Amino acid sequence: MKKRVVVGMSGGVDSSVAAYLLKEQGYDVIGVTMQIWQDEALDVVQKNGGCCGLSAVEDARRVAEQLDIPHYVMNFKQEFKSHVIDYFIEEYLNGRTPNPCIACNRYVKWESLLKRSLEIGADYIATGHYARIAQLSNGRRAVQTSVTAAKDQTYALYNLTQEQLARTLMPVGEFTKDQIREIASGQGLAVAHKPDSQEICFVPDDDYAGFIDREAGDRVPGPGNFVDMSGRVLGRHKGITHYTIGQRRGLELPMGERVFVAQIRPETNEVVIGSNQDVFCSEVFCDRVNFMAVEDLTEVLQVRAKIRYNHGGEDCTIEKLPDGRVRCRFVKPVRAVTPGQAVVFYRDGLVLGGGTICKGHDPVSVLNF
Repeated sequence: MKKRVVVGMSGGVDSSVAAYLLKEQGYDVIGVTMQIWQDEALDVVQKNGGCCGLSAVEDARRVAEQLDIPHYVMNFKQEFKSHVIDYFIEEYLNGRTPNPCIACNRYVKWESLLKRSLEIGADYIATGHYARIAQLSNGRRAVQTSVTAAKDQTYALYNLTQEQLARTLMPVGEFTKDQIREIASGQGLAVAHKPDSQEICFVPDDDYAGFIDREAGDRVPGPGNFVDMSGRVLGRHKGITHYTIGQRRGLELPMGERVFVAQIRPETNEVVIGSNQDVFCSEVFCDRVNFMAVEDLTEVLQVRAKIRYNHGGEDCTIEKLPDGRVRCRFVKPVRAVTPGQAVVFYRDGLVLGGGTICKGHDPVSVLNF
């Protein structure tokens, strides 16, 4: 009897080819597009891009027809709002810079989609991510880097559980992007040359602060002070939700030299300004840690760590602290370490684990700015 797999089809070329590859491998494939947009007004929904818009549903449906597989739309609006949008807003209000794609992967694309897929008799779910899943000698599963470093998406998948990995297929990880487009073109798929979505799907105009202003209303912190590293007031900022660590543009400070956001202090509504040197640090702490290739961290390990999606990674040592946080000590200082983003640990091409970059319990920021 064929194993049944539900493929999360976003209307893009990667998930479309994932569905094609799995059908060719003999699986009973069902295509599902997740309805996650929040606005019911048709003219608004049609403008949304990425995996949020009606165009995504239509593209996925056309591909499903071409592949002769069933296609359904499942409503995940509430799950997406609570786990992604609300989280995104709260993080910015608290002076952190979130990664909504990581939250969406963990709680919507896997936890919620997997639950519903199992309820309809599926054995697996699958996505079009550029990543692979490895079965390790210690009995655990881990996300493994894809064959193409240029499109590797393992950073955003570090938070998946062992149960989720055991029920997941990622066929696209064995190919480069060019090969995926060639496969799509060879099969005549309508999305073969569709551009990749670049923005956060629920903020299609990339105006994060404007989105938070509209959604959070009077909870949004107002203007406050720009201060230098010693606390001297330099001017006024527009509100902490407009800034992130390492930012240079849009500061509108006549300093006579290049300056950057070095810290955000929500408790005093201050944005700290420093030189380029001030946004480098060698020691990073993270909490909300998920281990993947190992069950837990029981000794100091040498790993390679990424502090943001497009970071190339740097060598560091990691150790677990008594309070559950992990301390990362980098061999070379890393730039613009940003609370709210993830730090992900790699060994031998496998995701060892990762966590959310945080501040420690000390009065002074543990990021050593």
